[in-house]
Amino acid sequence: MSGARRRRATEERHEALVTLLRSGIDAVETLAERAGVSPSTVRRDLTRLQREGRIARTYGGALVRDVFHERSFGESARLHAEAKAAIAMAAAELVPAEGSVFLDAGTTCLALARVLADRGPLTVVTRGLETALLLARAPDVRVIIIGGQVQSLSHGVAGALSEVALARLAFDVAFLGADTLDAGKGLGEPTVEETYVKELVAGRSGQVVLLADSSKFVPANAPAWTTIGTSWTVLTDAGVDAETVADFARSGVSVVAVG
Repeated sequence: MSGARRRRATEERHEALVTLLRSGIDAVETLAERAGVSPSTVRRDLTRLQREGRIARTYGGALVRDVFHERSFGESARLHAEAKAAIAMAAAELVPAEGSVFLDAGTTCLALARVLADRGPLTVVTRGLETALLLARAPDVRVIIIGGQVQSLSHGVAGALSEVALARLAFDVAFLGADTLDAGKGLGEPTVEETYVKELVAGRSGQVVLLADSSKFVPANAPAWTTIGTSWTVLTDAGVDAETVADFARSGVSVVAVG
């Protein structure tokens, strides 16, 4: 193959990879299968695309920088399970005995729910359907689920009914999730309703802890944003890079890596 043809083939493969990433496919093995090349070739391509600023690398894959992709609950549950478990174990140590806890929707908060299931007596308020079902079977855990419209992908509830319920509740500690995090913009979510629920919860809580694995620190143009409070703590895994931690520190936000 001539040099010109080889370059065209490489450029076409790069465009195909970006298209696949935009559609939400980010695992290296899947990208290799779809592109018809080896995983090592895909990794080299992703490295080059990263250098060009077109994508941001994550563990095991990549994301297109200018595209916000909300994963389904099932898809999220399959990703970064070990990191989420480590974050959950660290978060559980922040729960006071016989305390009142808010658990957000999402798979990292669900991982925390699994740890708390045998640590009652506790009161847990949640907007996550899976979390409510799991803890409903736990001894000595009183479970309250706030009302609202169910979000089809995250299985979390949000909306006016959530606001009504939260106005009557208070929490020792609230554990919030996020779809994306940015030191400048804050916490990004698919809808304004979801960011508003997080703001309401934070205002009713003695302590706010944001649970987010390191893949959530990839820049993305989320549709809705809310500010991360300087009194909040962000718990993440060891995959977060030092520069990102420093960026948040300059914004007054503490990022703690565990595991």
